[in-house]
Amino acid sequence: MKIYMPSRILDRHVGGNTTYARHIAQGMRERGHQVLSMPAHTMAPVTALLETGFGLRRGGAEDVLHYVADTGPLLDTRRPSVVTVHGVASRWISTARTPRQEWTWRTRVSRAIAATDAVITVSESSADDIADVFGLDRSRITSIPHGIDVAHFSRPVVMSDAVRARVPKNFVLYLGNLEPRKNVVNLIRAFESPAVKALGVPLVIAGKPAWNYSQILNEIEGSSNVIALGFVSDDDRVAMMQNCALFAFPSLYEGFGFPVLEAMAAGAAVITTDRGSLKEVAGPALLFDGVDEEAIQAGLLHALEDSRRREESRVSGLTWASQFSWGRSVARHEEVYRAVLSA
Repeated sequence: MKIYMPSRILDRHVGGNTTYARHIAQGMRERGHQVLSMPAHTMAPVTALLETGFGLRRGGAEDVLHYVADTGPLLDTRRPSVVTVHGVASRWISTARTPRQEWTWRTRVSRAIAATDAVITVSESSADDIADVFGLDRSRITSIPHGIDVAHFSRPVVMSDAVRARVPKNFVLYLGNLEPRKNVVNLIRAFESPAVKALGVPLVIAGKPAWNYSQILNEIEGSSNVIALGFVSDDDRVAMMQNCALFAFPSLYEGFGFPVLEAMAAGAAVITTDRGSLKEVAGPALLFDGVDEEAIQAGLLHALEDSRRREESRVSGLTWASQFSWGRSVARHEEVYRAVLSA
């Protein structure tokens, strides 16, 4: 097969979507298939037109187009095609996007679903959301969990000198994009409480601003118990997960939740929520009782004051993460590709 994926995702790093696309691409190449890039442009509307035009071209008998990150062609493709929709955060939270952003996103996703031959998503909860929001027959959606490269996250890694100079020996880690859906504002506010401050375990935030992030940056600037590193290298990400006292991920919604499994694979004790797919993915992780500042504060105190619970979470989390295999995920994707080719 020749599998085409969007250059806008495959060839630049945009978080979990890129991680997903690159692992599927690598797995397909290992199975003897070619993986090539669709054209892209620095302006999103132009990229949409380029991807649509690419889909209108006639191709070879073994060509499959895979739009890997929610949006895709505006018109029906002439070649067999698949779209991966990662979730519908706005079904559950109003702060995911502005009304204009949400209208644009839903319009683009709806067109991509209509224009392609199959829909993949990453969890059963996301499949339910997509079916309900877009009025899609649930049987048309294939749920394929992501994998985790446990060997990559469990290998010993040393922090760079620059990061080590800023990170204390004992810290709680948040790692991910800065956007409203991640609930970072309430996490920061919980670390400003006297009870959490008294523990002497600050919050380290590693991640780049994504969208609608001004309030998060304001909270970081006003906090005395938060260290913000910005975007860090992959080695530093792994090293911090391996060395943190606790990995905190109080997300309001996840289509999958890569950071939770990555932290488990790195041997971290994890505390998160049961929102969206996290109730499927988080397994033995410790849970916040809610998503507001008070619930996060209480969860942090319980976890940080109980080393036995953290150790149990760490050990069981590593076993849990090992169940998520990229090999199985790639094999399931190959089945979907062959199905659209033979339809």
